[in-house]
Amino acid sequence: MKLRHNDHVVGYLFSAPFILGFLIFTVFPMLSSLYYSFTNFNLLTAPDFVGLDNFRKMFTDDEKYWNSVKVTLHYVVASVPLRLAFALLVAMILNKAVTGIGLYRSAYYLPSLIGGSVAVSILWTQVFGDQGLVNSALGLLGIESNASWIGNPKTSLWTLIALSVWQFGSSMLIFLAGLKNIPKDYYEAASVDGAGSIRRFFKITLPLLSPIILFNLIMQTISAFMTFTPAYIISRGEGGPLDTTLLYSLYLYKRAFEFYEMGYASAMAWIMLFVIGILTLILFQTSRFWVHYESKGDR
Repeated sequence: MKLRHNDHVVGYLFSAPFILGFLIFTVFPMLSSLYYSFTNFNLLTAPDFVGLDNFRKMFTDDEKYWNSVKVTLHYVVASVPLRLAFALLVAMILNKAVTGIGLYRSAYYLPSLIGGSVAVSILWTQVFGDQGLVNSALGLLGIESNASWIGNPKTSLWTLIALSVWQFGSSMLIFLAGLKNIPKDYYEAASVDGAGSIRRFFKITLPLLSPIILFNLIMQTISAFMTFTPAYIISRGEGGPLDTTLLYSLYLYKRAFEFYEMGYASAMAWIMLFVIGILTLILFQTSRFWVHYESKGDR
């Protein structure tokens, strides 16, 4: 018994840094944010408790808030499916046993390592600028265009979506791991039965890959809701033009650190957490209709 007690003490000592870090840097800030969401707090004076006024103002008096919600939903709905589809396509292409395939996989994963950086966001403004790479490529095809894709309200958000799709590497690697776990016997048996490549994809690949798709879908949805750096750099912190790139996280930042409305920003953060939680729950609940678990059958 004494030896077991000593083992427990050693275990607690080794886990203490994580527990303390979690309490200090995660739990305490979250509880503080929850308290500030019910206050008027500008970082310079003591918080003034105002109850639900921040939430009332958010839902009834702030047009920019609802615009940021609309822009963010548009961004999430467009970027997540495109990113996952492109990642799955590339994963299937790279799921080959050929010489140098590891080099190709590393090259395709590279954008995910650097894609969220400030430097890439600045580069993106040059690519889609009036004299950028996109317009130059169109000129080579005989299509003259001197307009800035980022400065055009109709296309500005799509430049952010294109950047998101370009960062498909992490999802690709997860899809690739899932593809390698699908037994080749299934494909061979389907080929013998006369099934073509398209039918094999929909009848074998997608069902057996559905748990991986669910995981990637949830992770990429959460990531899309929290997108900040590209929107901030490309729009120069303004969310323009005409607030067409004013993502939720960017508007939250502006409320907190430009207008010093920390209480209002905290309320916005908790609404985002609530919405992401609800969407994640919906995805889990609906997964029983389309996710196939090979070992336990359909759930």
